[in-house]
Order: sequence, then structure tokens, then C-alpha cells
Amino acid sequence: MYLINVSIDEAVKHSEGMIGHTLFTKQTGAQGRPCNEVMVCERVYCRKEFYFAIVMDRTYNGPTMIVSTQGGMNIEEVASENPDAIVKIPVDIEQGITNREVNQVADVLGLGGDQRKQLKDAVSKLYNLFVKYDSTLLEINPLAELTDGRVLCLDCKINFDDNAEYRHAELFKKRDLSQEDKRDVDASAAGLNYIGLDGNIGCLVNGAGLAMATMDIIKLHGGEPANFLDVGGGATAEQVTEAFKIISSDPNVTAILVNIFGGIMRCDVIAQGILEAATNLKLDIPLIVRLQGTNVKEAKALMGMSSVKILPVDDLDDAASMAVKLSDIVGQAQRLNVKLDFSLDI
Repeated sequence: MYLINVSIDEAVKHSEGMIGHTLFTKQTGAQGRPCNEVMVCERVYCRKEFYFAIVMDRTYNGPTMIVSTQGGMNIEEVASENPDAIVKIPVDIEQGITNREVNQVADVLGLGGDQRKQLKDAVSKLYNLFVKYDSTLLEINPLAELTDGRVLCLDCKINFDDNAEYRHAELFKKRDLSQEDKRDVDASAAGLNYIGLDGNIGCLVNGAGLAMATMDIIKLHGGEPANFLDVGGGATAEQVTEAFKIISSDPNVTAILVNIFGGIMRCDVIAQGILEAATNLKLDIPLIVRLQGTNVKEAKALMGMSSVKILPVDDLDDAASMAVKLSDIVGQAQRLNVKLDFSLDI
């Protein structure tokens, strides 16, 4: 929304029409985001738009500046259609940024004179900001040369390393939970690694690698995972219960596949959490459980003595195949408005 030559009262009026409503943009997705604040800023006129970013790049084992003369657009499209338009400039994290790297950025963007001086000052400050606050991404798009000769950062995105929260408590207090998926917030509070996806088979796994493999084998059998959820190596029964709450809160989930390899984690602890969660949440969708490792016999005994209907499977391939088939059955039943009873043997 552009407001030109308006009074303070008019700006307030327009802002009131936005605050409290749901904002829909390409960035928010179909669900939108609540508008709680409105930022009022100067309108400027661009002569040229550039792209500038700093990322932690494993290729160079440290910070890397990404620069392009094609800013103000989707940088992924630029990388795909014209990769030569993107230049990477690594920075030695021990030595820090020097005039050499800053001049390289200015050379790529073709700026000279006072604009070059402004750019060099901005790039140095942005790099120091990136390092000081343990950022993983700092993206300016566009970085612009204005018609009045100024060089300004017109839009910025910054990601911070969650592991550095203890060093930047005041910064992390500014986190606006209303802008995030409630499931992500709940998972973070419970110490779980969760990412919601668009499928219908919920996944509860320990270890990121095993979680990725579980998702892959679900897709191999024609299914679609509803989430990535890693409960970690030392999950408690309470965390397992919270994981089930998060997974089952997704209305698209029509089956849940649990795949646990008990090393540090004990399978009987996981089994206890599964039974508590299934009982308390009154799960009415198929629950396929594959447990291997420490105390797996005790875990199977617990599940066998329980009245909760669980489908135990030893082989991961069989477990994934069963999850896909049962998820498809539940999905068809829901479309036909037919109620299924999984308290009976399947």
C-alpha cells in the first residue's frame, strides 16, 4: 500500500483498516498471517535494484556474500535462468571482512564515486551484524541506488541460529508467535524438531537421518508424509505424548507411522508414551509402530498387554507399505462419509 502526501490522521485511518485483519501475500501462503502492526516508511524511487545476501556456506566453511545486479525479483529464478548473474564472495570468518571483499561487491554492482562509498559502509555494517547476532542468513532484496544518489537497503530478511538463543535472549524475546504455525510453536516448546508438510501420513521418528529415510520410503510406496518430526535421542514419554498431539492436530493426517531405533533412547519409554498418547487423545486413525533396539522386547510386551489398537511391524518397508494402504482406506472412507472402527482386528 502506497500513501503519498497524506496526513497523520489519514495514515492512522488506513492502518486501522489493516490491523486486526488477515494479510494474504505470496510469503504468507494460503492461510495468511494476522496483521498486528503496520510499518510506515519513506517512499523512495529506485534507479537500480540489486541483490545482496550473506549466508553460512558449507562449501567455503564460513560466511559467503551473494551479490547480483538483478535485484527486486525472485533470486531463485535468477539462479535458474541466468546463473552467471550471481557472484559468490567468501569471507574468512577468522580474519573478518576486509576492503578486498567489500570492493569486490562494489565492482560486481558497478558502483563508483559516493555510491561506492555508501555501499562499502553498508556492506561492512551488514557483515558485522551477521556475525554479531549469529545469523544464518541476511538477505537484502532489493539493495537499491536511488534517483537522489543514496544507496539504501529497502527490504531485509534475517534468520538467526536457534542454538545461539542463550547469547541473544533479548533478541529472541521479540519473536512474534502469532506469525507462526501453532504446531511449530508447540514443537519448539516441547523440544521437538517439527516441520509440517502437505501429506496425510504422520511420522514420529528419532533422528533426522532416520526421519528423512522414513519419509522417503513412504513416498516410495506412493504415500505422502504429513510432517517431519524428530523426537531426538533422549525423548521422554511426555515429549512423545506432545508429539502425538501435534501430529494428530493436523486434520489431513489419516494414519501415523512411528519408527524408532532405540540406542540411547529406550523403546519401552517410547511405547509408554505411545500408549498414553493414544489413550488420552482417543486416536481413531491407524497407528503403525516399528520399534527396534534397546528394551524392544519390553516395549512389545507393554503394547501387547494394552487395549490400545496398535499395529506392530518389525520391517520398515512393511510398516511404510501398511501406513500408505491404511491411510488410503481412511481417506476414501472420509470422502464417502463412512466411519471406520479400528478397535477391531484389521
